[in-house]
This record gives sequence, structure tokens and C-alpha cells, in this order.
Amino acid sequence: MEYGLGIKNNHLYFGGADTVELAKQYGTPLYVFDERVIREACRDYKNSIDRYYDGNGMVLYASKAFSCKEMYRIANDEGIGVDTVSAGEIYTALSADFPAENIFFHGNNKTDAELEYAVENNIGHIVIDDFLEIDRLNNIAGQLGKTVNVMLRIKPGIDAHTHDFIKTGQNDCKFGFTLETGEALDAAKKAIRTENLNVTGFHCHIGSQIFSTEPFSLAASVMASFIARVANETGHTVSELNLGGGFGIRYTDEDEPLPYAEFMNKVSAQLKYSCKELSLPVPKVFIEPGRSIVGPAGITLYTVGSIKTIPNIRTYVSVDGGMSDNPRYALYGAKYDALIANKAEEPDDFIATIAGKCCESGDLIGENIKIATPETGDVLAVLATGAYNYSMASNYNRMTRPAAVMVKDGKSRVIIKRETFEDLISKDV
Repeated sequence: MEYGLGIKNNHLYFGGADTVELAKQYGTPLYVFDERVIREACRDYKNSIDRYYDGNGMVLYASKAFSCKEMYRIANDEGIGVDTVSAGEIYTALSADFPAENIFFHGNNKTDAELEYAVENNIGHIVIDDFLEIDRLNNIAGQLGKTVNVMLRIKPGIDAHTHDFIKTGQNDCKFGFTLETGEALDAAKKAIRTENLNVTGFHCHIGSQIFSTEPFSLAASVMASFIARVANETGHTVSELNLGGGFGIRYTDEDEPLPYAEFMNKVSAQLKYSCKELSLPVPKVFIEPGRSIVGPAGITLYTVGSIKTIPNIRTYVSVDGGMSDNPRYALYGAKYDALIANKAEEPDDFIATIAGKCCESGDLIGENIKIATPETGDVLAVLATGAYNYSMASNYNRMTRPAAVMVKDGKSRVIIKRETFEDLISKDV
């Protein structure tokens, strides 16, 4: 059942629940997540990394995709770690009793306050992004009397052929140390000499929404060579390698994602081959799937409002949300499938531009989307919105952020409450 979807009596079902009834019960806009889909993705990744890396690895959920207490509880239940990119995400994870030793802290331009918070709370690994951070983190660790496990983020110089805004492995990128200029080697030498830091490994992340195994295999080869060079020049052989995430998912028929195990199989074979050629022990491998764990597990429900047809141009079908709860189309033209949840068995014979209600001409969720003929009051479901929707939502136009519910076997529960007007002004003075 793709995306946990099903159809019964002309209604769209998700996770065994009638989405039309969910919209009535909780109101719209509404984020809905299928717990079984999330857990199965976690298990698929965990099983594949256990199989292809002989148990010497760990899955880290990239929680920037969707961060809330319930997601950290699920990750902990499934025996995986998490990747965080702010003190706020760390705080949320810890508040859900997530074990600190299984938290990685990433991000460029971390503040001293964030680094202090991470060190004080014994976060398992901190991924260093620039030269100044080496010194700052070393000083903070020294002041707190601690030794911190760190990785260095490396730019392997690989173009992952994805959207410019989600490429992160090429040289022209704000993240990490550049490999080909020698900057990465200099950073490694500096960090290894630093008193209060324990350099356990290196990290790379080449981009997001990638459908080919080749860029990941190339990254594994390049990083193995870097590990060998650092070992040769410093005598320090790191024992860990984080290959990041970026595995693509299906948003529309244009997308053809591979099974997760296929990535693990091919990339692990390349890494093992490279390590053998370089006389290196195979490092413990970490991967950071985020979108591919939670993206297909989420949908967003809206209520259709006005319908405006401009003859010979287009028809705008407006909903009660928009870029305030899903800014991805406005940011980089992300495409989605959608359907009328209360007309799920009817033919998709209508071409719509789905418009939001924010005061922006660019507030669209998609263009040229085929749906059943819409009417005011219909429930519109936009699919595969689990990742980078709630996490990127805003209060633009003083819109309140939607609630999120988790469904499992037809039963639903609130995991994030809907914001109220009082919430909007709670910080005003």
C-alpha cells in the first residue's frame, strides 16, 4: 500500500484511518503520519546496514526533516540514533529521553551557547564545520573538563545532480572543509593535535533527493582515500565514517527511488573494496536518512475554498493552508501528487493550480496537478509531505501552524497540538 494509502467507499484512507473523518475530527490544515510506515523505514535501514556492514554501523535519523518528541521516541524504540542541527533539536530529543550518546550534532556556525549545551549534556558526537569551531569547541570542552568525540565535515567535491539548494557535497557549498585544496587535511591535522577533542572519524553529505547509487559509491571511495592519507601523515587512523543521507523518495511519477538495501549493498561493496586496496580497517559506518524515513509517511489534509477559473489560462483551487505549512514549492518548485480525499475513486479529470491563502502570488502548492473535479468544502490530500513541511512551517501572515496526528491501524492520536491565536501572541510584549 503506497504511502500507507488505501481507498474505501470513495474515501482516501491513510494508516487505516478515513482521512475525511480525520479532517472533521481535528480540522484542517492537518499533518497526518502513518506510524507503521515510519517504523518500517527505520527497520529497513537498520537491517540493511547490519547486513551489508556486518553490524558495524548505525542509522541516524536526520531529524531536521521532522522534529518532535514522538519522532525521537520512535527512533529510540527502533534502536537508531539521531542527527540534530541545533540546540533546539537536541533539547527536544533529550526531553523525550533520547540517549545523549546516540545524538550527533551537526551544522555550520554553531554558537558557543549551542556547543556548551551539547558538551554539558554529553552529546555523543559533534561534527565540526570550520577551523574556528575546532578552537572554540576545544576551549569549551577544556573549561568543562571533558573530552569530546568529534568528526570533521568534508566536502568530497561530488556533484550529486540535484537541485542547487540541496546540493552539499560540491566545493562551492557553505558546509565543511574542502578536500581538493588541502583544507580538509589541514583541519584534520589541527583537530588531531587538539587536547580536548577525540577525532573519531569524518563526515560527508553530498546532497538530498538522490536516486543513483553512483554518487554515494564515489563519496565512499573518496572518503576512504582521505582516511588513508590522514593516517599516513598523522599516524591517526579514524575508526568511523559518516556517509550522510540524501536518499530520494517518490513525490510524483517522475521519481523512481531505489530500495534502501540497494544503496547499502553497492556503497558497502565500494567502501570495503577501497579499504582493502588502501590496507585500511573498514570503519564503523553511519548514515543519515531523514526524508526517506518520514517523507512518504506523511500527508497533509486541506479544505478546498474558492475556485477561480481564468479562461484559457488556469484554474486556481485555493485551500486553507499554503506556504505557511509547506513552503517547498515556493522555495524550489518541489512537486507533489494530490487528490480529493472524499472523491478518491473518481477520475482525475481536472487540472488545477493548488493555491494557498497567504498574501503572496507565489503561495502555491503545485501547478498542473490532476485531481477529481473539486468543489468548495472538499478535502484535498497532498501526498508525501512528511519531511520538510512541519519543520519548515511558519507563522507568516500570522497563520497558526497545523496540528499533527499519528495514525496506526486506523487509530489516531495528536502528537503536535494545533497552535492557537494565544500562541501567536505569547511572546509579544
